[in-house]
Amino acid sequence: MKSQNDKINLYKYEEELYDLGFKNICGVDEAGRGPLAGPVVVAACILPPFLRIPGVNDSKQLSENKREELYKIIIKNAIAYNIVFINEKVIDKLNIYEATKKGMLEAIEGLKTKPDYVLIDAMPLNELKTDNKSIIHGDALSASIAAASILAKVSRDHYMEKMDIKYPNYGFKHHKGYGTKMHMEALEKFGPCKIHRRSFEPVARALSKNKQLSLNLFDEDDKDENWKSSFFSFLTCKLINIIIIFNWGSRFNYIGRKNIYG
Repeated sequence: MKSQNDKINLYKYEEELYDLGFKNICGVDEAGRGPLAGPVVVAACILPPFLRIPGVNDSKQLSENKREELYKIIIKNAIAYNIVFINEKVIDKLNIYEATKKGMLEAIEGLKTKPDYVLIDAMPLNELKTDNKSIIHGDALSASIAAASILAKVSRDHYMEKMDIKYPNYGFKHHKGYGTKMHMEALEKFGPCKIHRRSFEPVARALSKNKQLSLNLFDEDDKDENWKSSFFSFLTCKLINIIIIFNWGSRFNYIGRKNIYG
């Protein structure tokens, strides 16, 4: 029995554009807008005209093994492709929407073969001079966008698996930075790491809590240091008093001896 996705012609947009004379049709999509950590990754991909790759679909609808398999086929057969990473610092500075747009424009601009037409998943790119069309749920409706979504998703997954080795407390290889229960518990326990997005509310909340805890510990240290300082001052005063008394006692003894012996 065929699924609804099987009934959709993912080459409909491309075929219409080929008929209009366009040749190098570029699909653009991203992976990682929603996670609390790591980059948003954008891919732009130009497939050969009328090429059919069995199984190409929205990357979220595919198994990990299938995505890996299709990833290799796409990069082997694509006329051109470009994958761009926009890191968490840029996301925090611009916001995730603008960071994603920046990545899309850079991915298209960086293609070795310039596209005649660009199909984009959802996001309007009014800055783009090349003819283009934004398609809602485009990764499930266009083969070019679906191919780009697979490149972006697999590339980001590989990156987060490396980050799991670097930051083993958070389980990045399992959830890829999304706000799962496992991730939220780790964030609560360990606080944010370097690749967490500070502008995202759960991270900001954990960061604030972590800072408050540090301040409390600092206050306790201050109290301890103040006690030590006071005690040291007390001992110092006592020592000075003893030295003064000793010096005066020595002086009186000297004067007494002088009077006795003339």
